[in-house]
Amino acid sequence: MRLTTKGRFAVTAMIDLALRQHSGPVTLSAISQRQNISLSYLEQLFGKLRRHELVDSMRGPGGGYSLAKLARHVTVADIIFAVDEPLDATDCGGKQDCTRGNDGKSGKCMTHELWATLNRKMVEYLDSVSLQDLVDQQRMRELHEANAAKSVLLDRRTGAPTESTAAL
Repeated sequence: MRLTTKGRFAVTAMIDLALRQHSGPVTLSAISQRQNISLSYLEQLFGKLRRHELVDSMRGPGGGYSLAKLARHVTVADIIFAVDEPLDATDCGGKQDCTRGNDGKSGKCMTHELWATLNRKMVEYLDSVSLQDLVDQQRMRELHEANAAKSVLLDRRTGAPTESTAAL
């Protein structure tokens, strides 16, 4: 069981959208360029996200997409399920016909409950992470990277050792 690019790209694109929508609708071409995701693939994903009422679209000049709900009200599970991402670790797709005997009968395999429980735990976890959580993490990462870059520039100008070189 693996999360495919469909789910990964949908979550990434939604984070990008949430980070930038404060200045108006965000175009898919801009997301495509920033995230290196095919524009036609984004169009397919955003069609599904729109049908599940996670994004709104605006046509015309200055148009694009915005979140249809507050980011804190959108979970990763919402995004994954909106783009039809299968999250199933069972071999039977949850049908409980994992084993097929020579007699034509089928039933649950010995590990069915293990994988079914994993499915429930995955959904539970993905449902506990909001888009806002991911946006906040990304903002913190960007702030940290900006501060680190600023520190390096200041140290180059002054010739003073950085925290990392001072310990050497």
